Amino acid sequence: MSGRVGDLSPQQQEALAQFRKNVQDVLPDLPNPDDYFLLRWLRARNFDLQKSEDMLRKHVVFRKQEDLDNMLNWKPPEVLQLYDTGSFSGYDPEGCPVWIDVTGSLDPKGLILSSGKTNMIKKRTQALVFLLRECELQSERLGKKIETFVIIFDLENLGLRHFWKPATEVYQEFFSILDHNFPETVKNLIAVKTPKLFPVAYNLVKPFISEETGKKIVILGANWKEDLQKFIDPDQLPAEYGGTLTDPDGNPKCLTKIRYGGMVPKKYYVQNQMKMQYEHTVCINRGSSHQVEIEILFPGCVLRWQFLLDGPDIGVGIYLKTKMGERQRAREMIEVVPTQKYSSPLIPEDGTLTCTEQGVYVLRFDNTYSLIHSKKVSYTVEVLLPDKNIEEKMEKL
Repeated sequence: MSGRVGDLSPQQQEALAQFRKNVQDVLPDLPNPDDYFLLRWLRARNFDLQKSEDMLRKHVVFRKQEDLDNMLNWKPPEVLQLYDTGSFSGYDPEGCPVWIDVTGSLDPKGLILSSGKTNMIKKRTQALVFLLRECELQSERLGKKIETFVIIFDLENLGLRHFWKPATEVYQEFFSILDHNFPETVKNLIAVKTPKLFPVAYNLVKPFISEETGKKIVILGANWKEDLQKFIDPDQLPAEYGGTLTDPDGNPKCLTKIRYGGMVPKKYYVQNQMKMQYEHTVCINRGSSHQVEIEILFPGCVLRWQFLLDGPDIGVGIYLKTKMGERQRAREMIEVVPTQKYSSPLIPEDGTLTCTEQGVYVLRFDNTYSLIHSKKVSYTVEVLLPDKNIEEKMEKL
């Protein structure tokens, strides 16, 4: 926004001058290190000179490693161009760029197995570079400084497939890059059509979002189309989002402008699996089973597991115990996820479950049917908790 440099206190002006002096050796490596730019790094660290300097120097290294100066010339793989989401929509009333990410329509596993995590993260970094470039162009057009942008996250259809660990790591990395390399550039992160799983999704990325960026998250409720117009004028939004923009044929989704993602055809896959790391390895003897107990303290948590089989086959199911403090046989427990037999050795498998009630859940590896072979299984089990503050906000909407 305009006028921010002139709003500085004498102490802040002194800090800015000292900061410029401290980092003068790396300024030639930056495209436009004016006072507005340097203030972003100072504000991100509450004018702590040492922390601000460390942050900026790391950014210079990142900038060279990722070739940010040429990032807009990079052409993503075809599968990302067709099936990834994220599109420029227009500007808010103050002239800040607006980006729409239809996150809920993503096929994260399909995209990662087709393009790799690195390319997905790079494409999101490219979007940030684009938005900052658009801020610069807007500054020239409007004759005032535009420094921030708005991202709308459409979370309709956000589901358990988005909790696949490599997928959550992509968004964790995105928010880490946003805060560490594009500080103080977010005006608002607006979430619309948020499902019940959103507090769990948010809790996964929360450690990678700074406190200041977290304050800029806005969750809109049932009247989100009307509320969204408090942030962005209708002529800058597709009709699908309560605006007036449409395709030439009248399509309210504005498909010529907004990418809505979708399921990735398997013809694009370049790999069938992702290498995973596991916390435990067990050998399950013939005619026996291995049970992993996980206590769920309240409903709404997500149970996530990954495993790798080293052997001919294994049965895997999820149960809920009916008696505490003792081991139960499968027939004595409540079957929550029916046992399925897996027969592809050394291929990572995974699963997720929304726990609708509290209690002790059991991940059961079943080898009772095998009279000859023991099986080795490597596995990781996690409980993904919802963020209680976000839950409370959503309940009030």
